[in-house]
Amino acid sequence: MQKNVLITGVLGGIGSALGEAFKASGYYVYGLDMRENFKENCDRFIRFDINQYVSDAAYRIRFTQIFEDVIPRLDVLINNAGVQRLDRLEDIKLEDWQETVNVNLTGPMLLSKLFLSRLEENNGCIINIGSIHQQLTKKGFVSYATSKSAIVGLTKAMAVDLEGRVRVNAISPAAIETEMLKAGFEGDENAIDELRKIHPVKRIGYPHDVAKLALFLASENRGFIHGANFLLDGGISSVLKDL
Repeated sequence: MQKNVLITGVLGGIGSALGEAFKASGYYVYGLDMRENFKENCDRFIRFDINQYVSDAAYRIRFTQIFEDVIPRLDVLINNAGVQRLDRLEDIKLEDWQETVNVNLTGPMLLSKLFLSRLEENNGCIINIGSIHQQLTKKGFVSYATSKSAIVGLTKAMAVDLEGRVRVNAISPAAIETEMLKAGFEGDENAIDELRKIHPVKRIGYPHDVAKLALFLASENRGFIHGANFLLDGGISSVLKDL
């Protein structure tokens, strides 16, 4: 029987690669995104706003029913959608902080809860996309780094709580060549080139690097990898820079 995967943020850089990889591997791909520029990287696209799903009870009830009707069975849930607001502590706006937490943390929790029984029926798994910012961060990333630290904590807590029912793991990429990365560097190509140079592997990551690891974790089925956080960082977390 064909396996089914649900990918949030399917139209982003990493989301697109996830959709393409899982579709090429024979999965039926459900893709969620708040944007409308549908690509052929999924079999069924659903326009969906995670922030509104968390904050609006009527919207949540409506989509709970939609998901019941449209996605009757599920093998893999990939919580990939993310919001990255550049901020310093003194400049954080409460609404931006709340949106970041809603999309990067609370949304994945609610979707995991919603699809739990369907995943359990199929010996399925949950893959949360974190970030190197859960461990190593820099100025101006207070909301984002906090939310990504929390999604790794949620991954470990759910793994313990669910025991053998559904496997839960996280992937925490370092720099990946996406529009979100470029936004973080305000489009400064020279800065991005310098970023490539300081990685021991001498490049930054590509979206398909994340997709390949996600496919491996999904293929584990009843495997032993559970509650793990995989640093996909080209060796950058091992670097100690001298002044």
